[in-house]
Order: sequence, then structure tokens, then C-alpha cells
Amino acid sequence: MGEATEQGCKREASRLTYRIRKKERGWLIIMERREPELRLFDSCEELDSCLADYVYQISEAAIRERGSFSLVLSGGDMPNRLGKLTRPPFLRTVDWSKWHVFWAEENVVPKRHPDSFYRQAQEAFISKVPILPAHVIPVSHGVPGESAANNYEFSIRQQVRKRTVPVSPSSDCPQFDLVLLTLGTRCDVASIYPNNPVLQEDSQWVAWVSSNAPRESVTLTLPVINAAANVAIVASGIDVARPFLHVMMDQKPNRRLPAQLVSPKDGKLVWFADASAASFFLRGSGTTAAT
Repeated sequence: MGEATEQGCKREASRLTYRIRKKERGWLIIMERREPELRLFDSCEELDSCLADYVYQISEAAIRERGSFSLVLSGGDMPNRLGKLTRPPFLRTVDWSKWHVFWAEENVVPKRHPDSFYRQAQEAFISKVPILPAHVIPVSHGVPGESAANNYEFSIRQQVRKRTVPVSPSSDCPQFDLVLLTLGTRCDVASIYPNNPVLQEDSQWVAWVSSNAPRESVTLTLPVINAAANVAIVASGIDVARPFLHVMMDQKPNRRLPAQLVSPKDGKLVWFADASAASFFLRGSGTTAAT
């Protein structure tokens, strides 16, 4: 991406002050009162391409520093967004043997069910790259939701004991290198929904979501997400334009807007949004995402 040039667009918002700077590809919004970085793109295709580049950069840095890379996937379109990594030159240049893949959420369904996030990731991404099977750590399938949550926390703890995943310097939670999340229409991330009891969970790494949610699922809890070294949240499509606006502009984080509560303690948060998702936000800032 080319060097940014100042656009001279500065806006005071209830939660933050930001400056909008035009880049050669997309928009970069620098948050002045918060650490998160917001990257805006004209299309979802451009977003996906830059997200894949970002994942590659984080993976290379982690492998250089620690000798391994831990990636946490969410459901929905996220595995498809990494399609660029399954093609040359990335297919041959990435050190896939050092990758370890986890899930931020999983539906309580059989492994081969169409709603299985493991199946979706396997078909769209994992089967197309030479990640070692032993390095793919899925949620248990074919067991009750509470058991699946307990089993998955045990699996993650085993990876921490092996030092595949380090411990956060400010908590006893695992510090994944990168957690990829998608903003939902209810301002949800992972399987953490508005006013859900899981929002208050601070002792478990993995929780069973059985109430006040569209479906029964298993999710990483907020303390684990916020312990990550890097978190990226993707907002794409007009359906999340209003949730995205609320996350960016509402004065105080609250339980009605779970995505607002994502705030890595010792890491970095980056938002990736396309023009449709950011349309209300850009309208308020007095600019557009068009180049």
C-alpha cells in the first residue's frame, strides 16, 4: 500500500477523535484517543486481499519471534476471505508447518453438518494449504454443548502447556498471535451476543452459549479474545452498517454492543471494513470510501 496523504478530515465523536487519511488502496483511519486502527476499503474484494496480506505479515512476525503462529478463525465467510493465501506466491512461501489453527466459535452440530464452522474452514481454506493435521485444533463435535466447551478449553490448555500458545503477560489466558472475528448484525463477535451471560464470564476460556442467541454454540470468552497479541474484526456489507456505526460512535462500551468490548490488553486491534459496512459512519464523517 502506498504512502498515505492527509485528507484534512477530522471529526469529533462521542467516543473518539479520528483523522481520515487516503491511501493508495483503501482508507486508513487513525484513532487518536484509542489504540484500534480502522482500515476502510472500497470493496469486499479489496478488503479480503488486504486482510490476507495482514494475516501473512502477522504469521511471518510470529514465526520469526517464537517459531510458530497461532491463528483463531471465526465462522461465516472468514475462511473464504483467506483465499489469497491458498494461491501462489503465498502457497509456496508461507511456512505452513509452523501454523496452528483454532476456532473462536463453533455451532453445536455434527462435524459434517453445513453449519459446522470446522467443515466450512476445512473446505474453503485448510484443505488447500499444507497445514499439519495435528496443528488443527477443532471444537469437539457430536457431544453436548457444555461438554464441547469444556473439552475445547482442555485442548487449548494442552497447547499452552506445550508452549505452542504462550500465556498473556497480564493474565493467565492464552495469548494467541491473531484472532479473526466478524462483526454480526447484532453487534456480535464470535458467538457473544448482546446481553448474553457469556459477556460476564471471566473464569472460563471457553463458554457454552445456550440462551439469548440464534443457536447453541461454543465460544471463546472475552478475556481470552482480549489477551490476544492481535485481533482483527471484519465488517462487511450493508447489513452491519448500523452496528458498525454504533461501535465506532457510541459513548460508552456496553453489553448491548459486544464488539465494543473487544479491547486487547497487551495487543493491537485492527478493524477491516468495506464501503457498505462503513456507509453510515462515512456519511457522518463527511467523506466517502471512493477513490
